[in-house]
Amino acid sequence: MSDEIGPTLDQRRARHAWEAVARMSKRHGKLQKAYRREAKRLPVRTLTAGLGQALAFLNAKSGEANQELLRDVADWVLEKRGRPENLIERPKAGALIEKIVDGNGVFLRIAVEEVLAYTQWLNRFSEAELEDEEG
Repeated sequence: MSDEIGPTLDQRRARHAWEAVARMSKRHGKLQKAYRREAKRLPVRTLTAGLGQALAFLNAKSGEANQELLRDVADWVLEKRGRPENLIERPKAGALIEKIVDGNGVFLRIAVEEVLAYTQWLNRFSEAELEDEEG
């Protein structure tokens, strides 16, 4: 039996967000800027309109950055949060929206908390690693 304790939930959030930003940092500048901008706006939209509407708004806007952000958030909330060892591909962009629509109040509350906590890390790393509007 090992005495080693694994990473905390917050450390796992940070690792996932770091990997998402690292993946995005290899893309062209315009995509980086859009991803960073939309990631920054997601928590505000979530608190203002609710998670489902914030995600639906993001999904309705065209753009690869929006779809990447939706997939990253869905991957964390639906797959990696509870099962960090899960190696399946990231879910489709609308997967979290579907789960919110089909889920219950307990799931929605957990999803909101996770999206807000996850986007804190995502935004800090985006600020450090991705281009902003000023270049």
